Amino acid sequence: MSLTLGSGPFARPLAGQLNFDLEAAAPAHVLYLHEVERRVRAEVAGETVVDTVGARMLHETGLLPQWYLPLSDVRGELLDSDHRTHCPFKGDARYWHLRVGDRVLENVVWSYPDPVRGSPDLSGLGAFYFDRLDAWFEEDERVFAHPRDPFHRVDTRRSSRLVRVWAGSVLVAETRRPVALFETGLPTRWYIPREDVASEYLVPAERVTMCPYKGRAGYFDLEAPEARAAEVAWTYPLPLAEAATVAGYLCFAGPHVRVEVE
Repeated sequence: MSLTLGSGPFARPLAGQLNFDLEAAAPAHVLYLHEVERRVRAEVAGETVVDTVGARMLHETGLLPQWYLPLSDVRGELLDSDHRTHCPFKGDARYWHLRVGDRVLENVVWSYPDPVRGSPDLSGLGAFYFDRLDAWFEEDERVFAHPRDPFHRVDTRRSSRLVRVWAGSVLVAETRRPVALFETGLPTRWYIPREDVASEYLVPAERVTMCPYKGRAGYFDLEAPEARAAEVAWTYPLPLAEAATVAGYLCFAGPHVRVEVE
């Protein structure tokens, strides 16, 4: 799902092919820090607590990309914490509490004042536990779930291929007008118009998830004659721009259904 996850060039194990020996040319644990050429902001209790055009993004083997922001651009009050952690690849991390009015978020910011040799220069930068702040923005657009990776893509393509979804011997969906959704590091997902789904076998589930690239997803449980299972399908009623083509369509996956593509 990034340079260092899924099929990315520095993922472990490597999913593709390179014209050099990655084991010899790069360490097993890769760190890559680069500038983010966009304004990044965050809010707590309606107050802006960080606002910067100096953001950096750190890619690290096995982890989602993380924003590192100049501590000088933090507007909330940083309170020193006794909490410390150690990373063998970045060094000793120092933590801060963040106070906004009467609200205190404990150990929500960390930094590496003296990064170890071989690490990118993270001094003067701080990272935040994303989900503990109320809202994040790139420019004036809301960002959900985690920072958006500039090397991550979502593409959709309309298709005339025949797609069938089975639950045992029960045909749950059949269409010749699917939308294929291609997303970095993930298998192709086939989205089916609701009219081509046997909706009598699906019951709305309580689960809701957020994707920073596609938006808010709702789920469906399966109640078919030969199979009952939780959360076998999902839909994006109001997807973000990258996935607008699949608005209202359903996608199926999991061990309880079989997706056949012509």
